[in-house]
Amino acid sequence: MTTKTAPKPAKATAKATKTTLLYKTTKGDPHPLGSTVYPDGVNFSVFSQNAASMELLLFAEGNSTEPFQIIKMTDEGNKSFHFWHIFLVDAKPGLHYAYRVHGPEEKKPGHRFTPEKVLIDPYAYGNSMDLWNRGAACLPGDNLTQSMRSVVIDPLDYDWEGDRPLNRPMQDSVIYEMHVGGFTRAGNSHVTSPGTFRAVIEKIPYLQSLGVTAVELLPVFQFDDTEAHEFEGNKLNNFWGYSTMAYFAPHPGYCESAGEAQHMTEFRDMVKALHKAGIEVILDVVFNHTDEGNHQGPTFSFRGFDNLNYYYLVDGNQDYYYDYTGCGNTFNCNHPVGSKMIVECLRFWVEYMHVDGFRFDEGSVLSRGPGGAPMEFPPVLWQIELDDVLAETKVIAEAWDAAGLYQVGHFPGFRWAEWNGVYRDTLRKFVAGEAGIVGDLADRITGSPSLYQSNGHLPINSVNFITAHDGFTLNDLVSYNNKHNEANGEGNRDGVDDNMSWNCGAEGPTDDPAINALREQQIRNFATLLMLSQGVPMFVMGDEVRRTQGGNNNAWCQDNPIGWFDWTQTQTEAGMLRFWSELISFRKSHPAVHRARFFSGAMNERGMPDISWHGTKLNEPGWNDPHARALAWTVAGSLAHSDIHVMVNMFWEPLTFEIPQIYERAWYTAVNTALPSPQDINAPGNEALVNSHHVEVSGRSIVVLISR
Repeated sequence: MTTKTAPKPAKATAKATKTTLLYKTTKGDPHPLGSTVYPDGVNFSVFSQNAASMELLLFAEGNSTEPFQIIKMTDEGNKSFHFWHIFLVDAKPGLHYAYRVHGPEEKKPGHRFTPEKVLIDPYAYGNSMDLWNRGAACLPGDNLTQSMRSVVIDPLDYDWEGDRPLNRPMQDSVIYEMHVGGFTRAGNSHVTSPGTFRAVIEKIPYLQSLGVTAVELLPVFQFDDTEAHEFEGNKLNNFWGYSTMAYFAPHPGYCESAGEAQHMTEFRDMVKALHKAGIEVILDVVFNHTDEGNHQGPTFSFRGFDNLNYYYLVDGNQDYYYDYTGCGNTFNCNHPVGSKMIVECLRFWVEYMHVDGFRFDEGSVLSRGPGGAPMEFPPVLWQIELDDVLAETKVIAEAWDAAGLYQVGHFPGFRWAEWNGVYRDTLRKFVAGEAGIVGDLADRITGSPSLYQSNGHLPINSVNFITAHDGFTLNDLVSYNNKHNEANGEGNRDGVDDNMSWNCGAEGPTDDPAINALREQQIRNFATLLMLSQGVPMFVMGDEVRRTQGGNNNAWCQDNPIGWFDWTQTQTEAGMLRFWSELISFRKSHPAVHRARFFSGAMNERGMPDISWHGTKLNEPGWNDPHARALAWTVAGSLAHSDIHVMVNMFWEPLTFEIPQIYERAWYTAVNTALPSPQDINAPGNEALVNSHHVEVSGRSIVVLISR
């Protein structure tokens, strides 16, 4: 791995050749970490403060059960401070390798040196899983014949054709959260290789027609998709991928073809194609924990190299791990070497893989220091914030963790955007009919200034969402009062219980036309508020076509139709798909609804305040009315752009709203969520003229007017 401040190694011109010849070695260099290709060989370097010695194992193939060469590394000949290194003369890309690490003979608390376990390189660009057996890595005994192999890869070996990260302004973004496998794995996806990076390329026209500007991909770093349990004859595996094994390697399970570096090529092909279509790529990254889990988990990398430094261990009982993540362990993100790995990993994915941004799973873990206490200035977060290579990269935090640390509105740093869980909760409650929260609603749709403005943040620090992968889909949010996770095999105990959902009168699918019509209307309400809110909108794949998980709000193990996009719904729900597409286009066409700055009440050149608030009567928003379920507001446009007037009625009966009169302009109806498709949204130029000073808004619906 190289950094901005280190010269990049010269690109190797020769491809790998399989050999059993023994390599000559020299001492090598401590930096960069990992396996680095040079014209005259390959440098290997890893970190371990507490190891006593190491062995570098070389394999002819990824499925070779025996190494053809074992190179001993000693603290006298191959160690600089705490970096272990060696150079293999004439080695080439394609060489497979692994490590055995020996620790102190008398174990100290916190050490888990197990030389009988074969370890992959934490900085490897790829790893073969041909022989991998998770159970063998958990149990005592030598696992040479059942372990992974890292592979030497030259990251410079790719033609980007001039591609660069797009660096779209945050306020212009519309994010589509998507699972690479689940997006195209269904048989009705009609792609060449379902569930792959290549299949995503085939679906780019769909993404373009929808209008999203970025895809946020659930984890694509290599994870163990062999981890599985049985339930009622069904194999349930680690589908979502939130258990990273290798941080510098794209997941090979998303590849069409096998072979060294193919996973990197296919990932890059996807990124390049998405960029050509104007779509950014944001990665969901998991630095808060690793797949090695708790004290009973597998040993395959960090644990075997230096457990004491790479993980948070329980004070006074270092045989066990602090678990702030709900996944068995917590990575020591603010240890100097841990933070170094994280920053260099992010740099790699930006410099060599051209990604546009990152969403940090359980990002609050990265703010914890020794003992788990939140730090005022967490080093790793500030390194990411201030790094020159990452300066234009989007960084988004899930600003909470499984141990209760909730930092929405006060996540460390300035440019960090946050998944705004407060926005999600407010919108869910309001659209479901909760009264007396119109003030909270106003705050959320204006970018949550109560959370962000006082500390110098901006509306773009708020990533607004109603749904995400973790929880109900939007269709299920309006179809179920309770979670239905029985298919996960955990007795419906997993997943959150408080979903702030409303089934509209029946639990799950129903033949009642009135209930189904109301559910569609509620989906349109959610979508409209989301796209009219200041900040950055995000929605999860399939919400635009009413994708359902059958009420499952924790589908992490459902690599089956529960977790897949059903492409027949693009036809059966064509009206809803059209609504979302037109709504996204509406947002893009009106700068007033995606401002970079907060509203201030300032007058524009036409003598209108940037925003004004109303109830059913003008200038009477009902902030203190405990029964209020209605709110209206006017956003002033410039001389060149329309004004926008929004009337929201979440009461179950129609309400009549007074509308403002605007000098030399008239109002036209752009959106009415109470109407069925295609009357629910009017294409530009087809909006209906409003010939009255009042507009009736049906119960549980929204009407949006524009001026011209």
